[in-house]
Amino acid sequence: MVGIALVGLTAAGVAACQPTSGGAGAPAAAASTPPAAGGAPAPETVRLEGERVPTRVVFLGTSLTAGLGLDPDSAYPALVERKADAAGRPITAVNAGVSGETSSGALRRLDWVLREPADWVIVETGANDGLRGQSPEALRQNLAEIVRRVRAAQPGARVALVQMEAPRNLGAAYVRRFHDVYGEVAREAGVPLLPFLLEGVAGVGALNQPDGVHPNEEGERRVAENVWRALAPLLAAPEAP
Repeated sequence: MVGIALVGLTAAGVAACQPTSGGAGAPAAAASTPPAAGGAPAPETVRLEGERVPTRVVFLGTSLTAGLGLDPDSAYPALVERKADAAGRPITAVNAGVSGETSSGALRRLDWVLREPADWVIVETGANDGLRGQSPEALRQNLAEIVRRVRAAQPGARVALVQMEAPRNLGAAYVRRFHDVYGEVAREAGVPLLPFLLEGVAGVGALNQPDGVHPNEEGERRVAENVWRALAPLLAAPEAP
């Protein structure tokens, strides 16, 4: 779907875009150890005692996570990684964002995303469901199934949902039901709910690209602040039983 500047988009607006060629974002395979001189395998990296192993955080999302229109290093997952490093709580951020994807699309590719281990899976999806006026109940089912399948595939991984909002031009009842779905799934599944991804960014011209939908570099910095403010305490918390 071509990026659309929604009429009357406010801070509760959402973003979506057409899948780009070569789509972004499933987690990259772990880098292999380069061979040493003479073709012999290089020795594995030895970690010093007490050295902190980066937490692997997979950001499953749409073009808002992929950073459509920007260098990947300017997308919020990379910025959150740098914030975590600066705070002394290093993470490896895996940007698994795909432009134009609905929650059903995220569910379909989830097994592929989870081929690599994850400590956390941050789920940002639903913006395109809302833009297309799709059923909030279907969104609810997809979110719940994503959480269930992450836990089944990787019992040690923890999951968090990111609140998304529907365009206001779809009517008050739809917008309210869409909003409520995220809290319901989070409560029932016992997972954290992060605040609206585009809080303070959606509808602000100076923080968005010319399409009026996707954050520009300054907007991405604001989004990264939103995410990091909510994620940092979760990373510091002891692992749930």
